[in-house]
Amino acid sequence: MENYNQTSTDFILLGLFPPSSVGLFLFILIVFIFLMALFGNLSMILLILQDTHLHTPIYFLLSQLSLVDLNYISTIVPKMICSFLFGNKSISFIGCWVQSFFFLTLAVAEALLLTSMAYDRYGAICFSLHYPIRISKRVCVLMITGSWTMASINSCAHTAYALQIPYCRSRAINHFFCDVPAMLTPACVDTWVYEYTVFMSTTLFLVFPFIGIACSYGRVLLAVYHTQSAEGRKKAYSTCSTHLTVVTFYYAPFVYTYLRPRFLRSPTEDKVLAVFYTILTPMLNPIIYSLRNREVMGALRRVIRRICAVKM
Repeated sequence: MENYNQTSTDFILLGLFPPSSVGLFLFILIVFIFLMALFGNLSMILLILQDTHLHTPIYFLLSQLSLVDLNYISTIVPKMICSFLFGNKSISFIGCWVQSFFFLTLAVAEALLLTSMAYDRYGAICFSLHYPIRISKRVCVLMITGSWTMASINSCAHTAYALQIPYCRSRAINHFFCDVPAMLTPACVDTWVYEYTVFMSTTLFLVFPFIGIACSYGRVLLAVYHTQSAEGRKKAYSTCSTHLTVVTFYYAPFVYTYLRPRFLRSPTEDKVLAVFYTILTPMLNPIIYSLRNREVMGALRRVIRRICAVKM
């Protein structure tokens, strides 16, 4: 029989970078993306705080999304960088579950925030006259608080249950971070109950919100289609396409990874898909919401003018 290791035994993260020139190229690319994500999301948060024109519900939600992305990528990439530079691929049992806890919390919080942003756009376009009532500051705060609270409760439940799972001698995880499906592979017991809870959580916090977003934008596009103003249609289509781009990049690989049964999973495929929702999305969000948003670009110009005026 396999002997169970003690909870102090480290896991081994096999990582994303192969030991070759290709691995070095991927490492440099990931570091570049990481720095871009840090700069982009931090800039977005500071810009929204500094410019009073952006003190509206949608930009308050966007600042929270940037905060989530800032912490999201910081939960995963620094460990990858240290492992590559120092050759130490081990991570403690507790450290692994701490990383998993924050990953799950931030992942669900992002999914719920994206849903809240879709509801905001639905209210702004389909019920423009009642928008200040439907999406008041109080409602916005409740949506943000609810997103963080539900995400934390879900993550606590998963972590508390998974900490009790015994592991065999081999604690190698074929992934670049402590992802739940990958961590079930070296378990010494049948984990079908826990896999079922993962399936239910994915359905509740990813599939249902995605359906809600799709329905919201379906109503938005229908309302826009009947709009007389060509300028209004153009602006609404731009807003919808921006948000749907973010949603597609985030939800599609996430749902595909977590809803597949274990026998259909491939470690290589899981790692490639995980790059989309853990590394690329946090970098792309501030780029998409800034470069394709005239209000954000206008706020950026105003802030730059103020800085230049102070220096002069």
